[in-house]
Amino acid sequence: MNFETFNFHPSIMAGVRALGYTTPTPIQAQAIPPILQGRDIIGLAQTGTGKTAAFVLPILESLRSGPRGRVRALVISPTRELAEQTCEVINGLASRTGLQSAAIYGGVNMDQQTRNLRSGIEIIVACPGRLLDHLWKGTMSLSDLEILVIDEADRMFDMGFLPDIRNILSCIMNRRQTLLFSATMPENIRRLAREILHDPVTVQVNRQLPAKTVSHVLYPVQQHLKTALLKEILNGTQTDSVLVFTRTKHRAERVAQQLVRAGYRVTSLQGNLSQNQREAALTGFRNGSIKILVATDIAARGIDVLSISHVINYDIPESTDDYIHRIGRTGRVEKNGDALTFVTSADAPKIRALERLLNAPLGRMRLKGFDYTKPAPDQELRHSQRPRRRVVKNQGIGKQMAIR
Repeated sequence: MNFETFNFHPSIMAGVRALGYTTPTPIQAQAIPPILQGRDIIGLAQTGTGKTAAFVLPILESLRSGPRGRVRALVISPTRELAEQTCEVINGLASRTGLQSAAIYGGVNMDQQTRNLRSGIEIIVACPGRLLDHLWKGTMSLSDLEILVIDEADRMFDMGFLPDIRNILSCIMNRRQTLLFSATMPENIRRLAREILHDPVTVQVNRQLPAKTVSHVLYPVQQHLKTALLKEILNGTQTDSVLVFTRTKHRAERVAQQLVRAGYRVTSLQGNLSQNQREAALTGFRNGSIKILVATDIAARGIDVLSISHVINYDIPESTDDYIHRIGRTGRVEKNGDALTFVTSADAPKIRALERLLNAPLGRMRLKGFDYTKPAPDQELRHSQRPRRRVVKNQGIGKQMAIR
């Protein structure tokens, strides 16, 4: 099977060939035909399976004829990075069609986005919050919308976007084709799908596992020793580019600062950064001027760097799906990759879930020469600087008081 099977217009096929697409992936082969037929679909697939092209190509075919200069397709994405990446795919595939797209997200000035919208855009890729800003200010209209895509629905719900999604849906009054893509299908997404989709076709590809070229290992360590262990591993390991994942943005920022002070070429990618700072971090990591990127899970989706040799989970991810997304950043295009995960005693349930996913026990590593017994700084303080107690007589009421 090849892309000629779908009978796309020559202008769309030119974009397919320009991007080097030859054989459809399973999600593309299953999703494109019903989308071309105008059906609503539920697509269950992980990031990296080719799902973006699975909805972009039939959207281009549908919008190729009809009015121009108005918003006719909307893709809702959970993060700025994914919105930009989706927009890049659209622009590449639509390069010969005359259709235009734009990414809309927060963290940047609205004025330039407003000018882009007024210039006549047919396809918008947007994060929920900024999209609502434009809708409520009247700088964007969905009155001509024909196709709605909700991408990475499970991630959007995890990030608390469900109220925003419902507000956006209330702004779409006309009948449209709706495409919902998600890696998993928890009950809240099933409930939303029942509410907004009409007689949907469900398309599901086999659950994605990490590439076989990736090796997996656990490093048991106490929480307060993680940064010291990370430095030791980086000192003693031959690496190319390294992606370090933390659970919170504050921890990502702190770990990056500690590595910078240790002399590494490091930056962080997390929610406290402006859009310009995010773009600078990704650009430096992609071109190799920055060798270590410390990030939250926003970098698990929307970053595509072939030279990542190691993914280090400073914090074990909350779910096995998140683990797959993180580890999917290494071992790409048949290259070998290493996945290192720091774990504490509290992570035992997550370790068991991960081993069930991989259908194999994971090796535990201890770094030779590393002091795993060093107490936390606050424990040292309690033992070395504990203030003395002295007892005095309260002359007024005749009782003893302990004073520190």
